[in-house]
Amino acid sequence: MNMKKYVAEAVGTMFLVLMGCGSAVLAGGHVGFLGIAFAFGLTVMVMVYAIGSISGCHINPAITIAMWVNKKINGTDTAWYIVFQCVGAVVGAAILYAIASGMPDYNVMINGLGANGFGAASPDKYSLISGAVAEFALTALFLFIIFGATSKKAPAGFAGIAIGLGLTLIHIVGIPVTGVSVNPARSFGPALVLALNGSGTAISQLWLFILAPVLGGVFGAWAWNQCDTDSAKPAKK
Repeated sequence: MNMKKYVAEAVGTMFLVLMGCGSAVLAGGHVGFLGIAFAFGLTVMVMVYAIGSISGCHINPAITIAMWVNKKINGTDTAWYIVFQCVGAVVGAAILYAIASGMPDYNVMINGLGANGFGAASPDKYSLISGAVAEFALTALFLFIIFGATSKKAPAGFAGIAIGLGLTLIHIVGIPVTGVSVNPARSFGPALVLALNGSGTAISQLWLFILAPVLGGVFGAWAWNQCDTDSAKPAKK
């Protein structure tokens, strides 16, 4: 086990949940949807440069699974990455809850923790079908960006910028629909902390934000393979 890689994934995912979901819970009234979108995108961008050389900066099970499908990572690392990503997401959500609880008018049942949802739990009340389509399509596009930005033919040193701005664009479009997941760990952390504090809606809808991003990520990996002229190379064991 290479614990340095796994811990880096946990720290990166914790930071993503704390900054991204934190922008919604703590600063949403000040920065709006656009500010929240940039918070998620900027967090991923800085993490690419902070931990990319250590773990590749997946901080997202959908990315890890897509990388495994494209033989960029082996099965052992895939499993441990996902475990540590989820742990990091829970820690990030717990820290956010501890901070938010200090606001006099904060109510976890009303203000939440930036969790994802559909139907009544959607920011603009979008349906389950709309949420599923959005999460699948946006995750597929995100993975397409990631594979393209990190390919050998892409300009060196700019991957983090492309990936971060790509996620920003995804959030600008998707926040009204589901709050945007495209990341099962990002959804899992807030949903679990909310459930432990008496709010079960997010955890009951979590299945969508696991299934749709994973399937979308795999589709994005397949789509990239149809465009890429270089064959995938097996990950080192």
